[in-house]
Amino acid sequence: MREKIRRIISDTVESIRGTEQDFTSGNLRRAIFLLAVPMVLEMAMESVFAVVDIFFVSKLGSEAVATVGITESVMTLLYAIAVGLGMGTTALVSRRVGEKKMEEASVTAAQSIILGLILSIPIAIAGIYFAPDLLKIMGSSESMINTGYKYPLIIIGGNIVIMFLFIINAIFRGAGDASLSMRVLWISNLINIILDPCLIFGLGPFPELGIAGAAFATVIGRGTGVILQFYFLLNRKHRIGIALNDFRIRISIIVKLARVSVGGVGQFLISTSSWIGLVRIMSTFGSSVLAGYTIAIRVIIFTLLPSWGLSNAAATMVGQNLGAKKPKRAEKSVIVTSKINFFFLTFIALMFFMFAEKFILIFVSEHSVVAAGTDALRFLSFALPFYAIGMVMIQSLNGSGDTKTPTIINFFCFWLVEIPVAYILAIKLNFNATGVYLAIVLADAMISVIGIIVFKKGQWKNKVI
Repeated sequence: MREKIRRIISDTVESIRGTEQDFTSGNLRRAIFLLAVPMVLEMAMESVFAVVDIFFVSKLGSEAVATVGITESVMTLLYAIAVGLGMGTTALVSRRVGEKKMEEASVTAAQSIILGLILSIPIAIAGIYFAPDLLKIMGSSESMINTGYKYPLIIIGGNIVIMFLFIINAIFRGAGDASLSMRVLWISNLINIILDPCLIFGLGPFPELGIAGAAFATVIGRGTGVILQFYFLLNRKHRIGIALNDFRIRISIIVKLARVSVGGVGQFLISTSSWIGLVRIMSTFGSSVLAGYTIAIRVIIFTLLPSWGLSNAAATMVGQNLGAKKPKRAEKSVIVTSKINFFFLTFIALMFFMFAEKFILIFVSEHSVVAAGTDALRFLSFALPFYAIGMVMIQSLNGSGDTKTPTIINFFCFWLVEIPVAYILAIKLNFNATGVYLAIVLADAMISVIGIIVFKKGQWKNKVI
């Protein structure tokens, strides 16, 4: 027993420091562990950021929380592009690494950064010029627009730091250097957490900027992370590095990146636009219900992001092992990761169901908001066990380079099922917010079942990229 504990501690330390482990050979469970630990810690810090951010903003009132919720729903369109491009980047980089073609992996990484830059520019322009209009379209009140428009202006206008953060961390993960991704997110989010109260409330020498301070804290924190990312890439002392010559535009690689990424972008645009649709439905029930729903979602994100770390580990294992011509090892890694994620999120779901009100009270004390948030957290906890399996299956398909199939799954479950069912139950049948929650549970259950069926068919093993 002592020897086993020593081995776990030793592997944990190795994974955090950065490991030279070849993930296409050796003990499978150890390989998953070495990849998953830094990825889970990376996402855990992102979880802390999400919760701390809303904690401070909630002190400004329910309208400020609702403004953040609406902005986040619009920002999911950006996240869709960044995460989708990250999927394509991880798939291509991990495949090249598995094939032991490190120079091609480096060039691919550089081209993904160029593509991210190109895509971020029009989004920034739209955010700067149309921030008030975005809030208005999403059903914000006049007072919310007047006091909160600077939040989406700053966040969307500075989207390049978010774009680079996602893409470059996807490069590190694809190369199997997950510890670098972890360090970057920890540092950037720690800076954000420190700056949040300082810029929101004007602590010490800092100006009191209100909700705009939260946006500045996010951009500064993540911008610092991007600077650190480029330092790691350009010093070329880790698994993957980039030379300046790698930034010479290679149209053929950019086209391949775009082709593989478009499915990832598509599936997240589908899922996130459905999220916007749900927020729009929720906004009809008042700012208190929307604020409670926003807080409940942030609490759930606190647990989902570590699970995304596990899913990302599965995606890297799939990509590298398919590159090394070891499809059975890739398949087994997905099964092992799915089981771990299922048991973890099932336990979390039980905690949320039993202690929902206590979790919401951490962030807000307004009775109406607490009641709405408690209902949301309890209902949505039923979706977590399904989501646990579905997210691993979807990410594994993405890791193989098959981003088209998850796009189809998302289109069916979110657009053809979740949104129509939510509208019918909530608006037409007067279930109100409960109708939205039931639709979310149904959609997540369907994604899990369909994901398992597709995975079992095994066509993803033959994907060539």
